[in-house]
Amino acid sequence: MSRIGKQPITVPKGVNVKLDGSLLQVEGPKGRLTHTIPSCIHVEQGPDVISVTRPTDGRQERSLHGLTRTLVANMVEGVTQGFKRELEVVGVGYKAEKAGKTLKLSVGLSHVINFDEPEGVQIQVDKQIIRVEGIDKCLVGQTASKIRMFKKPDVYKGKGIRYVGEVVRKKVGKAGAK
Repeated sequence: MSRIGKQPITVPKGVNVKLDGSLLQVEGPKGRLTHTIPSCIHVEQGPDVISVTRPTDGRQERSLHGLTRTLVANMVEGVTQGFKRELEVVGVGYKAEKAGKTLKLSVGLSHVINFDEPEGVQIQVDKQIIRVEGIDKCLVGQTASKIRMFKKPDVYKGKGIRYVGEVVRKKVGKAGAK
C-alpha cells in the first residue's frame, strides 16, 4: 500500500469539494481548481475528509495512487493558502521589471526578454527578487522554471537567475599557463 496514498486529506472550513463522476472540483477563498481522476482510482468524500483508494495492486493503480492523493492535497492547499516561488536575479547590470502583465528581463543578452504572465499566475518584482504566486502548484513551478531558463546561473561567476536559497557551486577558472 502506498504510504502517501493512504493518508486522508483534511478539508478546511470554507473549502467546497464536489465530485462529479471522475471530475473533482475544489473551490475555496482563493479560487477554483478542477482535476480529472483516473478511472482506476476511487475518491471518497466525507464531511471534512477526502480519501483516495485503489481497487487492486496492479502496476498502473499503484503508480497513480500516491500521485492522485498528492494532486488533490495540492488543490486543497492551493485554494486556501496558495503557492509561491521566489527567484533572484544576480549579476552586475542584470535587472527585472514588471510592465503591466509583462515581465521584462535584462540579463546580459543582446535584447530584453519579454515574458507574458500566464493565466492563473501573478508575477511581482521587488528589486532583484521575482515572486511567482498562484493557486496551481504545477503552474507556479513551471512558470518559475521557465523564467529561470532564460539565464541559468553561471558556474564560473554565479551570475544569472536562480531560486532564492539555491546554492550554485562555482568552478575554478583556468589557471594561467607559465
